[in-house]
Amino acid sequence: MTQNRTLIFSGGNLGSWALKKIAPGDFLLGVDRGAYFLIENGISPDMAIGDFDSVTHSQLARIKEESKEYLSCDPVQKDETDTEMAFNWALQRKPGEIILLGVLGDRFDHSLANIHLLAKALQEGVPCCIVDEKNEIFLIKDQAIIKKDQFTQISLLPLTQQVTGITLTGFQYPLYNATLVVGHSLGISNVLSGETGKIELASGLLLIIKSKD
Repeated sequence: MTQNRTLIFSGGNLGSWALKKIAPGDFLLGVDRGAYFLIENGISPDMAIGDFDSVTHSQLARIKEESKEYLSCDPVQKDETDTEMAFNWALQRKPGEIILLGVLGDRFDHSLANIHLLAKALQEGVPCCIVDEKNEIFLIKDQAIIKKDQFTQISLLPLTQQVTGITLTGFQYPLYNATLVVGHSLGISNVLSGETGKIELASGLLLIIKSKD
């Protein structure tokens, strides 16, 4: 099984920023229109997966021809979104990390479902994050070290009904043994006070959303 990073390019918001995330050795998985995005930019996906109902016949022909591997499914007779299907395929390969790109967009239901995929990766012990031009999102169940970068705002939101024992060090607005519950915005828009910050928690699943305006 491979231990390299897998970058999943789905059909949501994508741009030149996404191409900059690619590093040598990455496994590139294109999902539906995300596969065509890579091909349009001169990159052959290692794998293309989806029902391909969001591309034209000529675009699909290029995807089939220029992808190293290709896997299609029926657009109706399926129980998973294209992104979840690709995500599950990637998880089975046991990659060192999964980065989800183009999984946020105009369809909020799909965006929220894709955020929930972070819980599945956490359960499987595979590091995973969602990245777009202005956000980086990941999920923790114990602790994380946050380093200062281009994302200046750091928000904490519970993915479970409540998250307990939250302690923040190195942040402008520290917390000690705090509890966040669904429907409370206490964790929104914090900032680092130095070069690094630490987030610790006792129970629950906590979304970390790094963002910039």
